[in-house]
Amino acid sequence: MTHIAVERNRRRLMNEHLAVLRSLTPDSYVQKGDQASIVGGAIDFVKELEQLLQSLEAQKRTLLQQQQQQQQQQKGNSDIFPTACYENDSPPFAQFFSYPQYAWCHPARDYPSLEIQHRPATVAPSVADIEVSLIETHANIRILTARRPGQLLKMVAGIQSFRLTILHLNVTVLDAIVLYSLSVKVEEGSDVASVDDIAAAVHHILSLIEAGTNRVDR
Repeated sequence: MTHIAVERNRRRLMNEHLAVLRSLTPDSYVQKGDQASIVGGAIDFVKELEQLLQSLEAQKRTLLQQQQQQQQQQKGNSDIFPTACYENDSPPFAQFFSYPQYAWCHPARDYPSLEIQHRPATVAPSVADIEVSLIETHANIRILTARRPGQLLKMVAGIQSFRLTILHLNVTVLDAIVLYSLSVKVEEGSDVASVDDIAAAVHHILSLIEAGTNRVDR
């Protein structure tokens, strides 16, 4: 097959995939028919679906806790209080964490699908579950931690201080804990260029917040 034929086939497949993507994305998310608008609208739509899924997970947890409390009260035990990490239950939002760089609620896991040289040596104990994935200059960050006064504003300011531009942010609250899902762009000149660097920076910020620091400072 000649180079021209290969390129023609590649463009045909790309156009077909874009057409399918456009058909699956609501019109309100795609105002124009060009490639950038279709892909950008699909990204926004997926982020909204992720937010909905996280919200439904929180509602499911709340209903289960209410049922458990009612059962305990019927048995005469009314001293039931939700704990931050739900030690006697499966970790909340487990489906959103695969291999966190820092572990709080979610235990460290084995890495059977990764080559040995690509596996982290340890999963550090933390004030939060922190998992970062990175493709080129775009990173996805998921954080599960305890709720603290003023935490969101301080965390956003701290992340931006590392020259990470926040493109999208979801917040889902469940009792005493909160799940943050962020999409960020690593700007030129940033000192954090790897998943471990970004995870360590986020952990540093949250550690300062937990310690009661009013100023997020590098």
